[in-house]
Amino acid sequence: MAPSTLWWLLAGAAIALELLTGTFYLLMLALGMAGAAVAAHLGAGTVVQLLIAAGVGGGAVAVWHQLRKKRPSDPSARAQRSVNLDVGETVQIEAWNPDGTAAVKYRGANWTAIHRTGVSPSAGAHRVSELVGNRLLVDKL
Repeated sequence: MAPSTLWWLLAGAAIALELLTGTFYLLMLALGMAGAAVAAHLGAGTVVQLLIAAGVGGGAVAVWHQLRKKRPSDPSARAQRSVNLDVGETVQIEAWNPDGTAAVKYRGANWTAIHRTGVSPSAGAHRVSELVGNRLLVDKL
């Protein structure tokens, strides 16, 4: 069996495995195997084929990983109004405690409000942006 045929079969197996598992990274490795198959068609030696497969596949995985890391993630289900009806409601905060929490009267009960990291707390009207456990994460209006 020709080396290029072996590389094409390995690339096809990686694609089939990707379809079963749903990991996009296997497609990147299949690109490396396809690159090695092309190199085998051009008459490159086994070592060059392996280097091309590792370089192209590993490089594609690294590039894809960096692209996914830079892309903002999907908002938490706790921050979606369709999941939690408290999101988007307004609360009045009179004063913040030294530990970064505030006591809030909301829906006839006492709640603990917290602010986002890096935001200096201030009194006044706030919007509920997310529920974190049994605490309201609020943003200043």
